[in-house]
Amino acid sequence: MRKIVFALLFVFALPAANPARAADVICYNCPPQWADWASMLKAIKAELGYDIPHDNKNSGQSLAQIIAEKNNPVADIAYFGVDVGIKAKAEGVLQPYKPKGWDQVPASLKDPEGYWTATHFGTLGLFVNKDALGGKPVPACWKDLLKPEYRGMVGYLDPSSASVGYVGVVAVNQGLGGSDKDFTPAIEYFKGLAKNDVIVPKQTSYARVVSGEIPILFDYDFNAYRGKYSEKGNFEFVIPCEGTVTFPYVMTLVNKAPDKEKAEKVLDFILSDKGQAIWTNAYLHPVRDVPLPEAVQKKFLPASEYSRAKSVDWGAMAKVQKAVVDRYLAEVR
Repeated sequence: MRKIVFALLFVFALPAANPARAADVICYNCPPQWADWASMLKAIKAELGYDIPHDNKNSGQSLAQIIAEKNNPVADIAYFGVDVGIKAKAEGVLQPYKPKGWDQVPASLKDPEGYWTATHFGTLGLFVNKDALGGKPVPACWKDLLKPEYRGMVGYLDPSSASVGYVGVVAVNQGLGGSDKDFTPAIEYFKGLAKNDVIVPKQTSYARVVSGEIPILFDYDFNAYRGKYSEKGNFEFVIPCEGTVTFPYVMTLVNKAPDKEKAEKVLDFILSDKGQAIWTNAYLHPVRDVPLPEAVQKKFLPASEYSRAKSVDWGAMAKVQKAVVDRYLAEVR
């Protein structure tokens, strides 16, 4: 009897198996509806034979989970907005790796020690479902969204959780005359949006725009063009008249990654000519010198529109992010 009891105790003491580890590589924040990760994951399967499960966490949620799992990592790699990539390095949850082709990535788009490397970038603007506007005009400027006619029709991702949410705050702030030392223009703007029944989801909301649930969303050009050219309906991408910003997304190797060697091969592929070409087909701007195919380039807004999209020092923006988010939570939400 004592042997049976001991055996049962031993069984119950065993750690629970992690079903995710049945996959070859675990990537946090690889959602199929964002940046056409669905095509990238299929390509990785075809090229390397690796299965990577879909993961719908956003950047902030992914980092929080990686920190929680710091002593027993589950993820091998992660996809972050650059601001969260910088935070992840500071938290000590990454390990350096310089994928093949790393030397061809501009210095401003990679950590000098290889803790994160950008894979593509996008331009933030307005992803608009024209059919869901109910006959109202397509907004041309950030300030247009404060008009009563757009009440309950505008959405942006939560700046306290998602990278794209914070990018929206930076973009509005820059467009309305603010700086990394003065975010009052953005805070006042988002107060105005709050009074206009704005929608603030935490998760990727591409499908909610396509369905018409959110007629106008702060989002990137690559998602808007995907909607315009692949979905039924009438969609448009708007670069606001006051200006906006460009923003890189990065890939990282998690510290003590369970399948490090496979993970490194995945990162190599994503930065390869083939990998970068997949991003261009999804209307993303590659970080290596891989030109957009002419057929894809024709689908973008003209260069004169993109002249209003500026790059900013995301390292500086990361340093002030906590203070800005704290102020947003205190004064807006």
